[in-house]
Formats: sequence, C-alpha cells, structure tokens
Amino acid sequence: MTDALEIVAIGARTPVGHTATSSAAAIRAGISRCSEFPFATPDGTPLVVAADSRIDPLLEGQARLEPLLASALAEVAQELAHGTPHQGATHLLLALPEPRPGFTRRDVAELVDFASTCLRRWDTPAEVHIAGLGHAGALQALEQAQQLVHADPNALCWIAGVDSYLHADTLLWLESERRCAMAGVRSGFIPGEGAGCLVVTSAESRRRLRLPSLGTIRGVKTAQESRLRGSEAGSFGVGMTRAVEGATASLRLPDDGVDAAYTDINGERYRSEEWGFMAMRTAGVWKTLQYEAPADRWGDVGAAFASLATILAVQSFRRNYARGPRAMITAGSDGGLRGALLLQRPAAPRITA
Repeated sequence: MTDALEIVAIGARTPVGHTATSSAAAIRAGISRCSEFPFATPDGTPLVVAADSRIDPLLEGQARLEPLLASALAEVAQELAHGTPHQGATHLLLALPEPRPGFTRRDVAELVDFASTCLRRWDTPAEVHIAGLGHAGALQALEQAQQLVHADPNALCWIAGVDSYLHADTLLWLESERRCAMAGVRSGFIPGEGAGCLVVTSAESRRRLRLPSLGTIRGVKTAQESRLRGSEAGSFGVGMTRAVEGATASLRLPDDGVDAAYTDINGERYRSEEWGFMAMRTAGVWKTLQYEAPADRWGDVGAAFASLATILAVQSFRRNYARGPRAMITAGSDGGLRGALLLQRPAAPRITA
C-alpha cells in the first residue's frame, strides 16, 4: 500500500487532560495524575491508578468508557466543522480492550451502539467497525483505513481507541496476575484510562475539505508475536521487529532515520525486554534510542495507547518541539498483535494555540 494518509483532526481525553492539546502539554511538562483510588490492595492499602478527574471514582464499565469516548469524538467533530462539509463515506474504526474480566462481548456491542449514536447526533452517519484490540489495536485500524481510502480516496476514517482498567473485576484480575504496580510486585503497571481519536484521509480529500495536514502516515504495519507475556523464554522482539521493518520500508536509511519514538512500555519487564531486542534488530532505523513512555504519567491506557501516542507526536509537530521530521509509535497487545506507525511532519507545520 503506497497511498499516504494525512491526519486532519485529533481528539483526546486522558487523566492528564481533557483535550488533545492539554493532554500533550501535560505529558511534555511531566505532569502525572497517578494517585490513590478507592480500591484496596491485598494488604489493605489503596491502589494507585491514573483516573479521569471528572468521572466519579465509584463508577465502572460503560459509565467510564462512554464519557471518555464521547469526549474524544466530540473534539474531532468540532475540528472537522472548521472545514468544508464532507459528502463522502465516513468510517469509524474502533480499538477496544481485549477480552478480560470486567469487559465482555456485551460491552463491545454497547460501545458500538453508543459510538453510532454520538455520530448521528452530530449529523455524521458512519459505518462503525471493531478494527483492533489492545494496545496495538489502533495501528491495525490504520492499516484498514489505508485499504478503505485506497478504494475510495474521498473517504474519511476516524480511528478511535478507548479503554479503562478501573473496574473492580479487572483490577482483581490484574492483582491475581501480579500485574498492578503495588508492594511486592516487581514489574507491575499503573492502571489508567483514556480515549483518543484521529481522522485520516487522502491528500486530495484533505485539500478539498480545506483541513490542515497534521501529519502524514509514511508507513504502518502490524505483525503477530508468538512468544507472549507468559512465555518462559520471554520476548525476543520478533513480531515487533517485523512491524517496525514494515513501517519503515519506504525510508532511505540511514539518512532518513527515525527521530523520536513513543512506546507503550509501562513498567512490565516483558515490554522493556521486547523493546530492547527490537532495537538491536533494527539499529539502523533509529537516530536515537531515547523514547517517550507516558504510562508513568497517565497510566497504562490500554487500547487507547496507539491513538493517544500518535496525538503526542502530532502535537510535537504542531508546536515545533519535535526532535525531527519523523516519529515512530510502537505498541503490543497482550494477545500477540504488534504494531508500528511511522509518522512524518507536514511540509509546513501549523502552529496553533
């Protein structure tokens, strides 16, 4: 697939900000929203999480997911309203949590219906699809968006990811798996929540709609990892390596190396080891092995990660603090899906407030 997609709108809702702009600014400033939550660990101390400040801490499930998703979608709708009305096909490709205690098939169906209702409310009828699961789900959604726009260059594709670990059943499951960051767990993560949405289309469609180019998708690739988190041998980064190599296939290396990396490393040893092995296998791709891992500030945001990390890169372009013209987003879902996205700064960055 050679047709480049352009990002034309972004929206976010995270524990550190209620818009894309405020969330990215908070992450850049090192602001953290990790704090005690009304859920006790086995030794009786409160669990530390990253929670949305506007959602009642006693709520869980759909009562948390729906306002997160609605906020990100509404921000995108407002951004698109500044352009010419779109008359073509619109697709909403959702990245949702992988199956786990606290998130069921019923939740999936309810979120699809909720998203459809939101879009109809804004006079934006769209086909809603479940495009991917887990941390890398939105990257799989971007692969599907490439195919949709290749078939119909006038199409608009909304890529949205939403997740919240703040459900009693989910937190108990994470505790039983020794995955929560708490006393006695050496490589746990801080449960978080959030939603991110970005809209992509062809360059021709963007110009016709009079929308800004916020970034160009130079390459996106997913692969499957066979050595999962529970593997006795750990990860050798094979799946992630394939994803990175696929996403960077168009680069002329070493001159066009990647300037910045955004990763879903969250404190779990498995993810750090995977990054290390992948970096060794793809050394020629990177200008620097320094990376941005925002999980220590907004928690592990699960299926919202890839879309939110893309927004961080976009904002670095818009505000002119990016290290260079190319950024890479890498993510891995528990089920083995691995993904990498190569994002290029637009030719004429547009600085906004």
